[in-house]
Amino acid sequence: MSAVLDDHGHAHDHHGGYGGIMRWITTTNHKDIGTLYLWFSFVMFMVGGVMALVIRAELFEPGLQFVNPDFFNQMTTMHGLIMVFGAIMPAFVGFANWQIPMMIGAPDMAFARLNNWSFWILPFAASLLVLSFFMPGGAPGVGWTMYAPLTVQMGMGMDLTIFAVHLLGMSSIMGSINILTTILNMRAPGMTLMRMPMFVWTWLITAYLLVATMPVLAGAVTMTLADRHFGTSFFNAAGGGDPVLYQHIFWFFGHPEVYIIALPAFGVVSQVIPAFSRKPLFGYASMVSATTGIAILSFIVWAHHMYTVGMPVTGQLFFMYATALIAVPTGVKVFNWVATMWKGSLSFETPMLFAIGFLFLFTMGGFSGLVLSLAAVDIQLHDTYYVVAHFHYVMVAGALFAAFAGVYFWLPKWIGRMYDETLGQWHFWLTMIFFNVTFFVQHFAGLAGMPRRIPDYPLMFETWNKISSIGAFGFGLSQLLFLYIVLKAIRSGERAPQRPWEGADSIDWTMLPTPAPYHTFETPPLIK
Repeated sequence: MSAVLDDHGHAHDHHGGYGGIMRWITTTNHKDIGTLYLWFSFVMFMVGGVMALVIRAELFEPGLQFVNPDFFNQMTTMHGLIMVFGAIMPAFVGFANWQIPMMIGAPDMAFARLNNWSFWILPFAASLLVLSFFMPGGAPGVGWTMYAPLTVQMGMGMDLTIFAVHLLGMSSIMGSINILTTILNMRAPGMTLMRMPMFVWTWLITAYLLVATMPVLAGAVTMTLADRHFGTSFFNAAGGGDPVLYQHIFWFFGHPEVYIIALPAFGVVSQVIPAFSRKPLFGYASMVSATTGIAILSFIVWAHHMYTVGMPVTGQLFFMYATALIAVPTGVKVFNWVATMWKGSLSFETPMLFAIGFLFLFTMGGFSGLVLSLAAVDIQLHDTYYVVAHFHYVMVAGALFAAFAGVYFWLPKWIGRMYDETLGQWHFWLTMIFFNVTFFVQHFAGLAGMPRRIPDYPLMFETWNKISSIGAFGFGLSQLLFLYIVLKAIRSGERAPQRPWEGADSIDWTMLPTPAPYHTFETPPLIK
């Protein structure tokens, strides 16, 4: 993606011949950095995916087949950390870097050097996570949540992991400050807040969430580090500390984190659906309000991850009602997406397929989340595969499907070439089918009582695990097709027209989200 095409389709380096690896290391161009983020995220997606396949291979049948329980736990821990911090978040930051300046008419991001630094911290953080496997005692097998007090007994791999989390958090905070400053200070004249594309709105709110929550995670892992090496007792009951305190601090970060991942996905879908419905987004102002509402509520529901720690019933009730309340703004969003498609002139190119797949599956993940919000139910289902199924419906069907939709949607504009539509549709259907084969059956395993994070299980769970593992390998292999599609488009795709989705943006709804100015909070010009 380092070259631009001239009128004859020939490639030219747009940095005046200053090519090679140094250009990528020192670049301050928002498009280059967006590209770096996206490729890094795909590499991490593959690394985390291989770890998931190790887990699924081990669980294909009862008994211990391939790995010992210690290594199994290391896999579950690193799969979670790498997918959340290495794959999903950087992918959406890549979208933000590419799209936000262009969507608001800014020449680049506000802090170009900081932008470069935000990215280049990531490969080093990822290396630390992977290196922890080669330390004495291996990577920490504590689960991606890194609950105390287990973290105190782990080997040196735990320290590398803590340092990696610090670096990842630093990168997120710097990237967010950059995004906030860009959106608030660098909009083109006339681009009021209520005229911004929905994707920009979701990132504005996400950036606030990141700045607010990342330091909390940093605090939690720093206290863990202090307990490990400096004789403190933050989480050690013997020294007057409290292991449950760690959970409170972690989930105070961890629940907004779920929406840090989901909101940019909502933004992408809010660009794709109107384009392929040939209609402006239904209820723009209510979408902005719903996004804000979700962000605010996300801070007061953290303890629904902790119904089983011996919380007072009053506390359980509060968190139960607060959690159920989040379903309202989310429901508003789903309603608006469906209403956008209603009576639209629909076409089903690959980005639209992924957006509709997102809509269907994310709603399902939302419903299983509502089930888990009920304290009495959650106490039964806590730490079972029902929870695993729920959050993969939100993370994979939510974030990942939206990311695929975004790549297919914007790739023609990014590289000036079209991807292979037939292969794109194949990618969608394979991903969709294998995703459901993998994760739908995990609801049943969980309802039957199959616990999370165990390398072995009783015979009664065998059928669901077999189906799930077959699905996982199918899903993993389908993503190689995605890599092939993108590389093929970059190398030899046919030239994209000025408007890649000709039907879809004869009026470019993606850049004009509202029938301005009547959805803004200004007086319409006639009345003035």
